Amino acid sequence: MNATAVFAGSFDPFTRGHEDIALRALDLFEHLVIGVGVNASKRTFFSLESRIAIIRDTFAKKPRIEVRAYNGLTTDFCNELGARFLLRGVRSATDFDYESAIAQANKMIAPRLETVFLLTRKEYLAISSTVVRDLLRHGGDVRAFLPQGIEIANYPQES
Repeated sequence: MNATAVFAGSFDPFTRGHEDIALRALDLFEHLVIGVGVNASKRTFFSLESRIAIIRDTFAKKPRIEVRAYNGLTTDFCNELGARFLLRGVRSATDFDYESAIAQANKMIAPRLETVFLLTRKEYLAISSTVVRDLLRHGGDVRAFLPQGIEIANYPQES
């Protein structure tokens, strides 16, 4: 398929689960833009620069994956890029309920935008950015939760 999809999120931080969704999306889409959302009212653990760097380092050898920051509505970002597909990963029924409500709202705002859900592989079900942040706050080892080769100490946290 010769199409662009957007995989949007705060990615604070980007995990193996996110990585798996992005890599599997390459079987469906020609080009994937990972959009790192900027939300001024949300306090993040990692700086925007660090979140982008982690994702770029993860996919350094994947030219079909691009990483960009964006402000505002995800639907506007998709329109700016000419993307007709929004990619979302789903771990559970709770995730699906939440994501499907957002997909319906997005459809009302941007009727040409289709949301594509990919189910999380079972080996990544327990991985979430929230779990990783909690482990980091308490000095835990997060290597098993991050893409291979990503050493979290190399990426500054917000102060």
